[in-house]
Amino acid sequence: MTDDVTGETCNWRGWREAAQAALYGPGGFYLRPEGPAGHFRTSVHASPLFASAVARLLTSPELTSLGLDEVALVDVGAGRGELLTGVLAALPPGFPVQAYGVEKASRPAGLDPRIEWCAEPPAGVSGLLFANEWLDNVPVDIAEADPDGVPRHVLVRPDGTERLGNPVTGADAEWLARWWPVTEPGTRAEIGRPRDEAWAAAVGTLRAGLAVAVDYAHTAGARPPFGTLTGFRAGREVHPVPDGSCDITAHVALDACALAGAELRTQRDALRSLGITGERPPLSLASSDPTGYVRALASASEAAELTARGGLGDFGWLVQRIPAGRSGPSGV
Repeated sequence: MTDDVTGETCNWRGWREAAQAALYGPGGFYLRPEGPAGHFRTSVHASPLFASAVARLLTSPELTSLGLDEVALVDVGAGRGELLTGVLAALPPGFPVQAYGVEKASRPAGLDPRIEWCAEPPAGVSGLLFANEWLDNVPVDIAEADPDGVPRHVLVRPDGTERLGNPVTGADAEWLARWWPVTEPGTRAEIGRPRDEAWAAAVGTLRAGLAVAVDYAHTAGARPPFGTLTGFRAGREVHPVPDGSCDITAHVALDACALAGAELRTQRDALRSLGITGERPPLSLASSDPTGYVRALASASEAAELTARGGLGDFGWLVQRIPAGRSGPSGV
């Protein structure tokens, strides 16, 4: 983008640049001590069942059949290590795994010493690369169709005020034309090309294994006409303001991120295949084992939240398989 800004307009920036600074720059939202869990709740925080499902995937034939010579778990966008901590606790005793937390924030105090903390995914490992609600926080530019139907970059000031900038051109225009055309005046799109590239780079670090991205998602034919850009602060959805005071997020065009042969599932289907069904325990258990019935009922309630239609169950799971000895990824 080449929008020129001078004088009083020097605070206008594209959303990608503005969000990058607000989230990951000095004093950025994601570098704060409280971490993401201080502001919003993901599947990881909703129930330990989510970590147990990832542990099952890590030990499943779906992964072990790929001819791994080692088992690594790479958590991209690790927050403060909540998922890794839960997975390590859920794995069978003595299961050999090297855990990596990939996060721009500093290593949390008291984190399990088995977890290696790094700013980028380690290259050349085999195992499971898991990215839960990471891609939605990879900043993207916003396009809006002007009164003539021409897609233009949306510029923003630190206070959240917006205006239209130059027409979208080059690779971004090609991405829009293929994945999210906007022609009706006022319609908007999040230009997902940086997310496609980020996901391809992350998958490329695996020598063999599975790469899974879990996120708010939409696909071609069902794009939201006015985009999904929003903010979160202290558990509430707020107007997105790129000043570091709130999370800035947008749903992910996971079909655009998918490499050749990838499979896109709903979280509901993915978790059910891993034994997280949300089915209530039989009522007979209440009389034979009241304590066990209460525990099972609580677990079923948590599983129901993780798999609920209209909620977490509608999240997309983008699953990519990288068999040992292959030069590139393939589907599951």
